Amino acid sequence: MMQSENTPPKPLTFALLKQLADGDFHSGEEMGHSLGLTRTSVHNALQDVAQFGLKLHSVRGRGYQLAQPLYWLEGEKISAYLGEASEHLNLVIAEHAESSNAVLLERARHGAVSGSVLAVEWQSAGRGRLGRRWHSGLGDALTFSLLWRFDKGLAALSGLSLAVGVAMVRALRELGVNEAGLKWPNDVLLPDGKLAGILLEAQGDMLGPSAVVIGVGMNLSLPSAARKQIDQPVSDLVSCGVPLHERNRVFAVLLRHLVSVLQAFALHGFAALRAEWEGYHRLQQCAALVHMPDGSHIEGIVLGVDDEGALRMRTQRGEQVFHAGEISLRKA
Repeated sequence: MMQSENTPPKPLTFALLKQLADGDFHSGEEMGHSLGLTRTSVHNALQDVAQFGLKLHSVRGRGYQLAQPLYWLEGEKISAYLGEASEHLNLVIAEHAESSNAVLLERARHGAVSGSVLAVEWQSAGRGRLGRRWHSGLGDALTFSLLWRFDKGLAALSGLSLAVGVAMVRALRELGVNEAGLKWPNDVLLPDGKLAGILLEAQGDMLGPSAVVIGVGMNLSLPSAARKQIDQPVSDLVSCGVPLHERNRVFAVLLRHLVSVLQAFALHGFAALRAEWEGYHRLQQCAALVHMPDGSHIEGIVLGVDDEGALRMRTQRGEQVFHAGEISLRKA
């Protein structure tokens, strides 16, 4: 889902929301006292929480209450679910960033280690493919980036975004979401709409070494107000029976499968994952349209992908191959 640019929460607002996360009533006076603030300061800090997708009740004599509990990401819980995969990851959780990809790309330039993960509770300018934005409420999604370094050059990383899609579907099936599938090149779908998106940004030379920042946005619970901002069918994990309080476990399962697939990709490339990816592809052997950058489109039957992740289609001109770039695929 694409997120619009918003003003980030102030540190004080975050501190108060953490006190309110349990969904119970808390008096403004008590919250203010714990932070050395006046009740008026508490009131002012909580005035704009609606812009973060939160509904706040204020009742005289009882205080403030979030309509729904907030489930924050917690490093210790995530590490416990990761198991041995935690040895390959260096996790940082941030309250706010404009874009986790942009921050991690900058850290990569300054030597951040492979396996660095930046998870962000609130992105004010999250980026998607083709320059789109990402929409989500605070605590309603997973928005994170993973840095992975390769000895190979950029030329050898073809198909990596599709490999990441395989990791995502494997993780979702472990979570019991068996209806998850993929759409070329990097959308994760449920039957009623898009569940997650993948954005890869690379650094390095064509011959190596190279580094890739993998950005992931996944809808956990999608409020109706957020759905109205999106120009395509969308879905979330809650509708599949995965409760929001499982947020830390969901994140850990995703990371665990990403580590496994990235390690395999480094050794064997996308070719070893090609058949599995095609098995997940929602448009496999379907009529589809490839929309080109100039506004034109090409119609054909989706045959699958090649060993580099390029789309294969049977068209009026015979079999044609399309690379991701600035094109998009839609069902005919």
